[in-house]
Amino acid sequence: MGTPPETRNRSTGKTTEAKMTNTIQTAKELTFGTELEYTNISRERAVKAIHSVVGGTIRYTGGGYDEWTVVAPDGRHWKAVSDGSLGSRSTSAEVVTPILKWDDMDTLQAVVRELRKAGAKTPECTSQHVHIGVRDFNARQIANFARIFYKQEELLLKAAGTLQRRIDSYTRRTDREFIARLEKAKPTTREELNKAWFGYSNPNPAHYDSMRYHAINLNNVWRTGTVEVRAFNGTTHAGEVKSHIVLCLAIAALAKNAKCASTKNQRPFCAESAKYDMRVFLLRLGLIGEEFKNVRMHLLKHLPGNTAWKHGRPEGR
Repeated sequence: MGTPPETRNRSTGKTTEAKMTNTIQTAKELTFGTELEYTNISRERAVKAIHSVVGGTIRYTGGGYDEWTVVAPDGRHWKAVSDGSLGSRSTSAEVVTPILKWDDMDTLQAVVRELRKAGAKTPECTSQHVHIGVRDFNARQIANFARIFYKQEELLLKAAGTLQRRIDSYTRRTDREFIARLEKAKPTTREELNKAWFGYSNPNPAHYDSMRYHAINLNNVWRTGTVEVRAFNGTTHAGEVKSHIVLCLAIAALAKNAKCASTKNQRPFCAESAKYDMRVFLLRLGLIGEEFKNVRMHLLKHLPGNTAWKHGRPEGR
């Protein structure tokens, strides 16, 4: 006799729940950093806002990026630097965090709130970039990240509310030629992954190599040991900043734990089912329960549709 359906369903449910729990546990063990672009605030004023949260000492180091630094009591450096894309150099700042861990999230949110109080603004020229530490990822796991993101890219860009002007320039969609090379090579080493990403061997990519201007940027795998996600618009909302980071951490954790991931049949964006589709993806990532209630809210709020009904709420329901 075969296994009763109800037993199989219970077993499948337990396995799925265990995978989701494992994904979140892994996510909480990863490191991250973020770059937050602001206008209407000088770099000096920005570091003073950061200092009010983390303490330590403020240093002006200048240089080409007119760098201001807060050296926190734990020795980590929080920076405010210039960025030519933000307009007036005297009233703009790109805040660069040190390497952070999950337990630093509250501190980061407090920093964002203080920057907002100090006058920071986020017009359409600003963005948030998220870096996930992948030094201990192998080539297959990094490739999994790219595959998972590519598969859901249209939905993720809509969920992030990514402005079209950014998609057309600094946040281009994943290069389909890269995906073709990736699936052909199925890289097992970082050298093979490097050739798939660039189309040739480029172990020491230049800082401004044009391949960086995609929603996911693998250039930094060989520069700083991180994968960069550039899909997010600038924001002074601490909850949005957190939700963007948590999403990237969860995708990275799923990629690290998965045996494989597929790029076949990239999911098209469907306005009718978008909110439902994103909820299902967040469920797969383990972003469920009260702990991630606000994260889900921020990641779903830009999408049309209904979280409970794939094709809209039936009449009479």
